[in-house]
Formats: sequence, C-alpha cells, structure tokens
Amino acid sequence: MLAPLSHRIHGKRHLQLYRSSPKNNGPKSWRIREAIPVPKPGPDEVLVNIKYSGVCHTDLHAVKGDWPLPSKMPLVGGHEGAGIVVARGSLVKDVEIGDYAGIKWLNGSCLTCVQCRQSNESLCGDATLSGYTVDGSFQQYAIGKAAHVARIPKDCDLEAIAPILCAGLTVYKALKESGARPGQHVAIVGAGGGLGSFAIQYAKAMGLHPIAIDGGEDKRRVCTELGAQSYIDFTTSEDIVGDVKGASGDGLGPNAVLLLAVSEKPFQQASQYIRSKGTIVCVGLPANAFIKAPVFDTVVREVNIKGSYVGNRQDTAEAIDFFRRGLIKAPYKVVGLSELQSVYDLMLEGKIAGRYVVDTSR
Repeated sequence: MLAPLSHRIHGKRHLQLYRSSPKNNGPKSWRIREAIPVPKPGPDEVLVNIKYSGVCHTDLHAVKGDWPLPSKMPLVGGHEGAGIVVARGSLVKDVEIGDYAGIKWLNGSCLTCVQCRQSNESLCGDATLSGYTVDGSFQQYAIGKAAHVARIPKDCDLEAIAPILCAGLTVYKALKESGARPGQHVAIVGAGGGLGSFAIQYAKAMGLHPIAIDGGEDKRRVCTELGAQSYIDFTTSEDIVGDVKGASGDGLGPNAVLLLAVSEKPFQQASQYIRSKGTIVCVGLPANAFIKAPVFDTVVREVNIKGSYVGNRQDTAEAIDFFRRGLIKAPYKVVGLSELQSVYDLMLEGKIAGRYVVDTSR
C-alpha cells in the first residue's frame, strides 16, 4: 500500500555517481538530478522519505572505485539514511506508514542461507549493499528491504541518529567482537574520525577505558571531550608502541585494538603493542592494504587477529538503544546535498573530526 498523498510527490532530488568508463573502476563524476519519479517498493520492501544521511568513508571508496568489489553504475550513494516510511509492500506487516526507519549499508539479504540463519546476514552471498550495489540514501526517497531497515524510535532525532546506522553500529559490533570486558583497555586507532568518535563513547558506555590514537590537536580535543582516557598523537609521538603500552596503566598494552584507520601502517603496528592474549579487530578498509604480524610472537603470546564487518539486526537495535538512552552523542555537522564533494575533499585530506550529515532537502 502507498502512503496517503505519496502519489502526489512529483519528484525527488538525489546524487548519482557515474563511472568514467564502463570497463573499469576508475574515478566517478557526480551530479544532482531533480524531478525523478518516486520508486514503488516491492512486496517485501518499504519506501523511506530520507531526511538526513550520514557521510561515510565507504562513500568515498564508491566514488574512487578502489575496492575489489563491483558497484552499480549509475549509482546513488549513501547508507546512513534516517527518515519516515511513506509506503510499504503487500507482504510487509511489521513496519507501519509513518514509522521512523533507517537505510543501512546492508540493504537486504536472503534470510534463508546458512549465514542468515545464524544471524550473520552481512555474510550472505546474496546481500545487497546500499550506496554500492543498490541505490542508497543520498536522495529524498530510498527503497529498503523491510526485514533490514533499522527501526528508529519516534523520540529519536533523525539528524543525530543517522550516523549510528553505520558508524555507530560498526564500532559497537567491533567492540563486542573484541571480547574486551569492563575495566579493560581498548586502543582505538583513528579515534578522531567518524567511526572513532562513536567508538570512544560506546567503549565508555560498555565500561572500557578507551585509548585514542590519531593525529593533530583538533582530534585531540574531540577525543578528550568524548571521554578518551588518553590521546596519542601519531604525528608527534617518537615511540607509538611505547606510548600505547604506557597508556594501558600497567604497561602491558591494551586488551583490544580497534583498527579504524584508512592507511596500512597502523595495521602493521598493532601486533607490537597489543597485550598477550589480546584481540586486534580490523574494521577500516584501506585500499590494497595488508595486515601482518610475526608468527612466533603471535603464537607464543596467543594474540587474536580478526575482522569485524557490519552488525546484524539485533546489533542494530542495541546500538540504537545506547543512543536513545543518551549515551552516544558524537559531534556532527549538517551540510546540503550540493556540498557533498567538499566533504569528500576533507576526507581525502584527513581533516574531518566527527561526522558530516547531509540534509537531503537542500
């Protein structure tokens, strides 16, 4: 069924990314298009009137085409879209017109394969990805599978919650995967960025002591204000390994490391300062990067190295609940859709502290 008056909406405004050549994953150009027909949801889908959409580093990878993963072209990017359900398919029974909902990176999955049955929906072989393999949330109306759209409580601010749908969810899942327990230390590499600003707060809310690692005084200020126990500036530190170990209190190193960096070097350093029997969780996806660690040291110190992808539906509900209770308030700045390129430029220069959120109406 369609929402009342939805048939009167004559168009939408969105950002499309075009591959420069259909034969490669080269740079893309983008442009704003207007007065495009509003799509109709399929039987198991909902149509969300996107009000705000966070800007993730993954969106920049979609623009650059530097991941070994083919993307849809032309493409509407974005995967942190918060808005209001205005239409739903005939099979949708648990999402109502007027509900708040979020379009996440995981747009849909089969729900029947062995991974989906074990709540590993993101590992589904038929998963669809918002802003990458299907059109995403840099537009005023976006389609999502009803089973996977985030359920957002009505008392939540759509502007503020948008980045939770990827950045918040991703680091919350990674902290769970780390196995760190209350009272232990977790080093967060890239702590002043979009993911890191959430990771500090989720770590604190989970009873952990966050050690922030990033570069520059602006990010020091952000990390400190958000509650980092200590801040290590990799641009000025003469001994990163020693400084991180020292920040853990007893000098043995953190119990867990969250690697949110967008460059390779931090992935190579982590094994040098992680505590014995600690866990290194790889989250950031720098293009063409590798992680390596000495085999002897990894074995005899029983170091765990693992990857963490996006969370499942239950992780989403839990991450949103932390936000709803006022425990997560990462800094963000709202810009218009036409300003998106300037946000990408700041990302490339490593100058973003916190998160940018796009207002799709301007």
